[in-house]
Amino acid sequence: MRTAYPSDISREQFEVIRHRLENSSKKTHPPDYDLYDIFCAILYILKEACRWRSLPHDFPKWQNVYYHFRKWKRIKEDGNSLLDEILNELVMSERIINGRDPEPTMSIIDSKSVKNAFTAEEKGYDGGKKISGIKIHAGVDILGLPNCIHVTTANLTDRNGALEMLKKYAPKLASIVKLLCDGGYTGENFADAVMELIGAAVEIAKRNELHKFAVIPKRWIVERSFAWLDHCRRLWKNCERLIHTSHQMVTLAFISVLLKRY
Repeated sequence: MRTAYPSDISREQFEVIRHRLENSSKKTHPPDYDLYDIFCAILYILKEACRWRSLPHDFPKWQNVYYHFRKWKRIKEDGNSLLDEILNELVMSERIINGRDPEPTMSIIDSKSVKNAFTAEEKGYDGGKKISGIKIHAGVDILGLPNCIHVTTANLTDRNGALEMLKKYAPKLASIVKLLCDGGYTGENFADAVMELIGAAVEIAKRNELHKFAVIPKRWIVERSFAWLDHCRRLWKNCERLIHTSHQMVTLAFISVLLKRY
């Protein structure tokens, strides 16, 4: 019986996704460890930002934990990982629970630059925010739940990063009719490209049009989603060697948020 950590989810919450994780590969022999402990160990890494080798000893061996994380984050032929698929299923379920259609019709997009640690290999310089590292692009629905996530180097502009994200997720965003953005996405070229990619109209919410300080209507929702990510110390600073791993850590953070609602 191991020590309980603040980063843990309950066994009842884990049962929501257990079958997806257990069926991720063929079983050749009974496991020597509890898959629940493996998942909680990965959440510990995410929340506390320790090294894999620094996992507390009451968790399974770090090699086993890392093996499962690598298996669950591996990209399949359809371009998604197992963690991506689980997040999509949880988002659709949460929307239905809240009385909404499974597919959203509006997406609110924004980006966030994150500094790199010395271990990160891929990085760029964001001249606007004076940050050398990566940039997290995200689109969320009215509930703040992600419908697209894209991680790039920080030198990529918000508009170009958003277009890359929309191109990648175009089949999934077929139901979107409006894209709500801030002033950083202004421009006819961007609006035309969005219309061509996903057939959605772009609406720009500008703070300077309010003539006073105020929360921009609906724009605060994506900011709250980024605030959820700040609960994870692993996302305060990017220490992942590969951008794909950073992407999967963001996905895992949203999975944790949704599981704790059960």
